[in-house]
Amino acid sequence: GNMSFSCLEPQMVPVTFLSSSSYLALPGTPGQGEIFISFQFRTWNKEGLLLFSKLHKASGGFHLYLSDGKIKISLHKPGRALSDITGGAGLNDGQWHSVSFSAKRNRISIIVDNDVTSSAHASTPLQIFSGDSFYFGGCPSSGNISGCNNSFGGFQGCMRLISIGNKEVDMISIQKSGFGSFSDLQIDLCGIIDRCLPNYCEHGGECSQSWNSFYCNCANTGYEGATCHYPIYEPSCEAYKHRGNTSGFYNIDSDGSGPLRPFLVYCNMTDSTWTIVQHNNTNLTRVKSANRQNAHTAFFKYSASLDQLQATINHAEHCEQELAYHCKKSRLLDKLDGMPLSWWIGRTNETQTYWGGSLPAVQKCACGLEGTCIDSQHYCNCDADRDEWTNDTGFLSYKDHLPVTEIVITDTDRPNSEAAYKLGPLLCHGDRTFWNSASFNTETSYLHFPTFHGELSADVSFFFKTTVSSGVFLENLGIQDFIRIEL
Repeated sequence: GNMSFSCLEPQMVPVTFLSSSSYLALPGTPGQGEIFISFQFRTWNKEGLLLFSKLHKASGGFHLYLSDGKIKISLHKPGRALSDITGGAGLNDGQWHSVSFSAKRNRISIIVDNDVTSSAHASTPLQIFSGDSFYFGGCPSSGNISGCNNSFGGFQGCMRLISIGNKEVDMISIQKSGFGSFSDLQIDLCGIIDRCLPNYCEHGGECSQSWNSFYCNCANTGYEGATCHYPIYEPSCEAYKHRGNTSGFYNIDSDGSGPLRPFLVYCNMTDSTWTIVQHNNTNLTRVKSANRQNAHTAFFKYSASLDQLQATINHAEHCEQELAYHCKKSRLLDKLDGMPLSWWIGRTNETQTYWGGSLPAVQKCACGLEGTCIDSQHYCNCDADRDEWTNDTGFLSYKDHLPVTEIVITDTDRPNSEAAYKLGPLLCHGDRTFWNSASFNTETSYLHFPTFHGELSADVSFFFKTTVSSGVFLENLGIQDFIRIEL
């Protein structure tokens, strides 16, 4: 004949408590000297009543509830609490957790997630006998159930595997036969929703949630708002000066609500406003015994990432960095083969052979452009290859190549040959967006921009000054969407 093998697994029928007024009332056996109840639950809420029952032959009862994500049980008589114990922690994480509650004679205990080592026990002065009903998830709004306290808040979440006196409750039969009573429940479904997946909190904001909504903790992110979207720092030193701030250290957020985090700079707010970004080696560094096979290479690390620096540089009207090369019989260019003997590398990771005060792609120093080199046959002072110290010093100001990230020196291994270099901080001033202004002289004046395609979010920001009392700043007309900002 046909044979089949199978394992019968217990049927798990979850119940969803949809609102703070939901409850499930199940009958008990009154007068028993021992109570044992177990169930599993999952929720996002930190607070909520899980179970209440009035005790038999006593004016009092017990509440088993969530408080700050912990299980608590309170045994009470009118006017005073007889016992209060706590178990578990962080139980509002949306995962399934098990609870076992037992009471026998004068002793009560709870075990959370089957962890016997962290179970909680207490003795009570009251002899405990089971009541005639158990209320899961909340108290009925009608019926005036004596002692049932809804101040804990109704439970919103799911329960399953409810067992009373080691006998599992058949939730399907409750729905069909009317065994017990309930309100605002969904049976055979756990309707919990993870509102933090996907996570709408931006910039590293920490997402937490309740049954109805989610929250973003924006602490220490540098952003604020419901989803940590809006930067709390200005995009430039120029903006801080416009607010009336004086020279000092400030966090700037060059890309506003974009993905780049804010970083610390020094704002020198004298006649012109300068943003100063330091690196790890601003001292004069001497170099000996370097050649093409054994080059001296220096790497410069800044107080911001290259992406952050690029945003700052692009935001600025002008940036510069002073590079000084001091030399004694140490050349920058080999005139015989035209190959560079020293060079520097910027954020584009390309080799650059022009030096301070010069222009890209000309392979000269400042004196070569000005015609003031100590030897007119060369375009850099150091290429004269003199036995005495001289230097080629100036500012690099081509923004696309800044900042300097690396310097390589290869011509200090001949007798009496030596070099020294010094790289200053990155300096930027001006704000290209801040002073990009337009004047609207008549009521019909306008600026028209091409269609802007925003995906999940989009930002629009502007400064204005006016003497009129009303007017439209911005209007966006779509097929279905309409946006207007007006005074």
